[in-house]
Amino acid sequence: MVRTASTMLPLGTKAPAFSLTGIDGKTVSLDSFQGKKALVVVFMCNHCPYVKHIAPELARLSSEYMAKGVGFVGINSNDTEKYPDDSMEKMVEEAKARGYSFPYLLDADQSVAQAYRAACTPDIFVFDADQKLVYRGQLDDSRPKNDKPLSGSDLRAALDAILGGSSIPEPQKPSIGCNIKWKEGNEPEYFNPVGIA
Repeated sequence: MVRTASTMLPLGTKAPAFSLTGIDGKTVSLDSFQGKKALVVVFMCNHCPYVKHIAPELARLSSEYMAKGVGFVGINSNDTEKYPDDSMEKMVEEAKARGYSFPYLLDADQSVAQAYRAACTPDIFVFDADQKLVYRGQLDDSRPKNDKPLSGSDLRAALDAILGGSSIPEPQKPSIGCNIKWKEGNEPEYFNPVGIA
């Protein structure tokens, strides 16, 4: 695996449209989240150790903030042929095991990841009620084996600020994780790994 940082898409970017199939067989689109106070888009997968590390807090945090009117969606853009642990079948199992209550979608052709300039798993984007980007970066400072507590503090602070009508705290720190597993020929020009995890 290659340790990769978020590209830090410019703040104010309008959420790129998507329409993808979820683990329940239903299609979910950006329009599905109209009227939400905010929308959290997480590029994730099943097998990445960084995603496995944050999974308990992601499940807790998403349930908590969905109850407050925030939309959440997980998108898996990995090459499922080369990485069968990220297949739709395994996504169903993973969501059930983790207790994810948000839609978990498969970006089979990787076009959505490219539209969002997603680079790593997890890669987190938060859009406001107008679906403009207000936060992109890490869940918190916790990483596998660094002994820092898993709290979701950075994402929680961003969501609390949105819900409270205040400014999101700076600086926003990039997410770090495994690189998205691009299909051959699909590697985007922005792909810039920072080292071996």
